[in-house]
Order: sequence, then C-alpha cells, then structure tokens
Amino acid sequence: MTLRQPSLQLTWVGKELRPKLEPRILIENAARSYHASHRVTGADLYDNRLIFGDNLLALKALEQEFSGRIKCIYIDPPYNTGAAYEHYDDGVEHSTWLSLIRDRLELLRKLLRSDGIIFVHIDDHEQAYLKVLMDEIFGRMNFCGQFIWEKKKKPSFLNANMGVVTEYILAYSPDRGSSPPFIGGLTTEGKKYPLNNAGNGVQVLTFPAGSVHFKCHDQEFKPQDMSEGNIITRLLDKFAVKNGRNATAFRLEGEWRYSQRKLDEIIGNGEQLLISKVPFRPNHIKAGGEEKKIKNLLSIAHYGIATYEDSNAESEALFGKDAFDYPKPEKLLYLLIDAVTDPGDWVLDSFAGSGTTGAVAHKMGRRWIMVELGEHCHTHVIPRMKKIIDGDDPGGITEAAGWKGGGGFRYYRLAPSLMAKDKWGNWVINSEYNAAMLAEALCKLEGFTYAPSDAVYWQQGHSTEQDFLYVTTANLSQEQLQQLSDEVGRERSLLVLCTAFRGRGEYPNLTVKKIPRQVLSRCEWGHDDYSLKVQNLPKAPPKPGQQGLFGEGEK
Repeated sequence: MTLRQPSLQLTWVGKELRPKLEPRILIENAARSYHASHRVTGADLYDNRLIFGDNLLALKALEQEFSGRIKCIYIDPPYNTGAAYEHYDDGVEHSTWLSLIRDRLELLRKLLRSDGIIFVHIDDHEQAYLKVLMDEIFGRMNFCGQFIWEKKKKPSFLNANMGVVTEYILAYSPDRGSSPPFIGGLTTEGKKYPLNNAGNGVQVLTFPAGSVHFKCHDQEFKPQDMSEGNIITRLLDKFAVKNGRNATAFRLEGEWRYSQRKLDEIIGNGEQLLISKVPFRPNHIKAGGEEKKIKNLLSIAHYGIATYEDSNAESEALFGKDAFDYPKPEKLLYLLIDAVTDPGDWVLDSFAGSGTTGAVAHKMGRRWIMVELGEHCHTHVIPRMKKIIDGDDPGGITEAAGWKGGGGFRYYRLAPSLMAKDKWGNWVINSEYNAAMLAEALCKLEGFTYAPSDAVYWQQGHSTEQDFLYVTTANLSQEQLQQLSDEVGRERSLLVLCTAFRGRGEYPNLTVKKIPRQVLSRCEWGHDDYSLKVQNLPKAPPKPGQQGLFGEGEK
C-alpha cells in the first residue's frame, strides 16, 4: 500500500470552515446607473457594473455569468495592520483574515480567464502568508511574479526598526503557460539588448506571400511537413501576434517580442522574424537603435510611478475635505492593467475603495466590474465615475490615456436572501420576492440561465436548448401537470418548482419539486454579512487531556 505524501500547505484556526454561499441575484437601480448624454467615440462602453453589497456574496452572484471571462483582477484588500481607517475597519484577527482572503480568492480564480492575471496588493504584515495561500489556491507553478512598489518618498519616523517605504503586488494566473507577457513599453535609444541572430532557437520565417516556414537548429520545416507529434508543431501551432503580444493561449520564453509596427515592417520587407526558445549568448550585445523591442515590466516598479503622496493629492482634488484614506494612484493601476489587457477586456476589483481600478479601466477602454459594501460606494465611487464619464476629471491618467469622456455603468445591489423566517420561525420564501425575482433566483440556484420566453409561459430558464425550468407558487393539480407534460412534448424536459402539487401520475418529461423544501439545505439563508468579524471565529479545539481551551480553570 502506497501512503499518500502530505502536501505543503498553510494551516490556521477555522480553515476547515467554509460558507455555503447563496447565489444571490443582482437588482439594477436605474436611478443610480449613469451614462454619458451622447456618444463620444464608437468604442464607448456602457455595460460596466458597480455592485453595492458584501463582496463575497457579490462574487458568488457573478460566478454563473462571468466564470472564465475576466482578463485582469486587481484587489487591494484590508492589510490586517490593526489600524482603523475612516472608511473601513482594517484590523482583523490573523486566522480570520486568512479565511476572509481564502474564500474570496477561490471565487476570483473561477472568474479569471485561463490567460487572465490577478494582482493582489498587500504590505509586509501578511505578504508571506498570502504568498503561501495563493500558491495553494492557484498552484505554485502559476506564480507570475511579485512587484515591489515604492509607496512613499520618505519613510515615517514612527517605524521601530527601519523606514518602510514599500508594498507588494503578487501576480498569479490560472495557467501561467497561457498568461501574457507583462508589457512595460519599448526600448529607447541607448539601451542594450541581445542581437536577434544570436544563439540557436526556434525561428519563424515570414515572407510577403504570407507563407510561413519554421526553423529549429538549422533544420527547416514547412507547414505540410509537420506531423501532430512534431515538437515544432506543438510549440508554434497556435502562434499569433496582436499588438506586439501573443494573441492566443500560447507562450514562448524567448527574449524577443516586437511591436505591431515593427512586425508589419518586417513582413512587408520579406525579412526573417526570429523567436528564440533558448538563452542568447551574453556576449552578443547591440547598443542603441530604434524603438522596436517591447520590454517586460520589472519586479521593482520604479518607472516614475506615483506614490501615496501623489494619490492623496488626486483624491483631494476629486473629493476635497472628504478625500479617501490612502487610495492607490491611477498611474500604478494603469501600469498593471495596460501590461496584461487589451481594449474591451473585463477588469474586476472586489475591494473597490474609492474606485481607482474602475476609473483607470474606464479611461483605458476596458470593461470593468467593481464591488463595494461601504457607503463610500455612493459618496466617492459614483461621483468619481460620473466625472470621468462627463469628461470632467482632468487628473490621474486622463491626459496620458487621451480620455475625453463617454460610456457609462449600471448600478446593482444584492437582492435580499431568497429565504426568510416567518413569525413562527419557519423558513419561507421571502415576501420581498416577486414572481420574476423568484424565477431568476431559482434558475441561478439550479444552474439554469434565466431567459423568460414571451411566448411560452413555462420557459423561464434553460440549461440546454431542450431543457427548461418553470417556477410557480401555485398548488399544481394532476390535470395541470398533465397539460404541462403534453405541451413540453417528448423531445424536451422541464424542471417544475412549485409550492405543492397533487397527483401521482407518470410524466417522463417532467421533474416536479416543492419549494422551499427543495432548496432549504442548499445554502446559508438570511446571511448578509461575510466580513468575518473576529467574534465569529470559533475557539481552538481542546488539547488531549484538557477540558477546554484553557484547561481546568476555563470559565
């Protein structure tokens, strides 16, 4: 018998406790949604989303629609420093903080595209623990790197041992092999870089006629010569370049990446395009030259990036005396989002704060989703986004991005819990739910897409083109069930959720279940706050021979 080797993992009090989240529906408040009075460009985006509510429930609410769709996630969660800021409480017991982050990271991973990137901003109080936790959730092999951000120009004199002027940004992907390079601009005159004909490697030869040849270690292949098992085919069958970066789920670890302008020039001249899979010889160096090689971001963010002093000034210009505490500067978010996304990609921030991520994404032409539970969602985020949409925000990256205004967003709040207790303590369907809300909520709970038909009353949701869901609070008779079965027909199936039904007839195309009994054990109903307060943390189990956590004297 082979014993399973224990895996390396981080443990803490309460790690085994996981919430049974209710997949809430989102309700739009049109009065808080906002869009420009006219189109500014043909690329204006209006389907951005601002969600007010607990961010763990909000992420669960997004799971069905957005799984595998988000290209970039940036979160700046509470640092667990023990400090209390005006707009949120940052002091959480250590184990509770780990549970808070773990539950959210697991959902965020589901939302990412396979080639997506998550950036998590943290300071040195929890950075080491966060790294091990993210290794466990994303896989250690999917760690893309860590940025060191110089957060202030001068250290505080209150630091006990050293002047701390840095914070960290951890970067992971669900599949690092598919993740994009982190692009940080072009080389400039005076820089040194390897010659493009140094070393042996995989070469892509492109000719004006559009034919492509592959060359590896002086052996040339043409597309028709390549079998499925050929190593060159496996390396290059999905190779495509868009705007100077890999456009498909493909990665080469070579040194060269070109701008689109340079690629067009190479192809137009019928020149050779070289991509190397092996290291270049260090003695083959060329100095200077035109801007043509796209360079990667460095792990130390020292590109003249703004600091907290700069972002505080940005916040004061936007909000005056109500400036937000320690927002992140727009230029920092611009660097990260620009490195891994293209216009139109989805960007998500579930700890929105004052809305910097959405502000930057909007100015860059990216779609965005922000989640915020604090009242500053209304006092800071909405006014800020309105100014951007109206073209009245001259600060941050406005000039660099060439932003002129436009687009919009839709404001949502989380629906109340589907189930509520009546005056006798029994679980019943929440009286705040109307028929449409009930159908949408049960579709989400059962894994159906909510899509009510205007023509067929029982087609309220579907899982395939032939499988439908129907929700009613009526007590269905045998005659009504028979009529439903006849209308559904032999080629389709229908899940019927009703409060009660009569009759024991056989309906091979119907599955009939009672609500709320069908859903009572599925979720934690009526739970609106997953901020994991310290007082909710369970006590550690007693050690062998002890009567309690503190032994004989425990009270």
